[in-house]
Amino acid sequence: MGAWKYLLGTTLLAGILLTPALIVMGPAGGSFDDALFVVLAALMLVSGLAVVTMRDIIRCGLAMIVCFLALAGIYGVAGSPLVAAAQVLVYVGAISVLVLFAIMLTQSKRAPSRLVFQTQAGPAAVLAVIIAVMVTLTVTGTAWNEVAERMRVGANALAATLFADYVLPFEIVSVLLLMAVVGGVFLAKREGKGS
Repeated sequence: MGAWKYLLGTTLLAGILLTPALIVMGPAGGSFDDALFVVLAALMLVSGLAVVTMRDIIRCGLAMIVCFLALAGIYGVAGSPLVAAAQVLVYVGAISVLVLFAIMLTQSKRAPSRLVFQTQAGPAAVLAVIIAVMVTLTVTGTAWNEVAERMRVGANALAATLFADYVLPFEIVSVLLLMAVVGGVFLAKREGKGS
């Protein structure tokens, strides 16, 4: 019986992801890039909803990884392969693994029956409606015909700009991150001595 649930869920997910793509390519007359963008955006939305609605916290972490991968795909479609690679390396490769290890080492696998953030559902729903209205107004108010072609920036041009024009901010961020790591190690050692 469990296999049928997974088959039905996979079929439903495929329908959710492919229907907007077929609409974009068919009646709307879009390109393959547009359809791929729509599929990745739908995958990101579905996995993001799975992150906040599922009870099994390990599966929430895995859905977060899928969400990050879909965002990296959107960066790739938008013509930013360097940002897509950074997304995969930093968020999927480091942050997600760190979150999963922290979950596995500190908490039980199952979530409590009543989660703390469920008490904030009312204000969260109001905020979600406000954000949806703002996004809708922005999308409808944009003159999409006047938008220029996608600008593809190569890694060499980005590196030259980053290390020539923005050296000082880049170094300040690196020192700030180093201070955060040193502070985290210091706090961890201090808590270890206290217990």
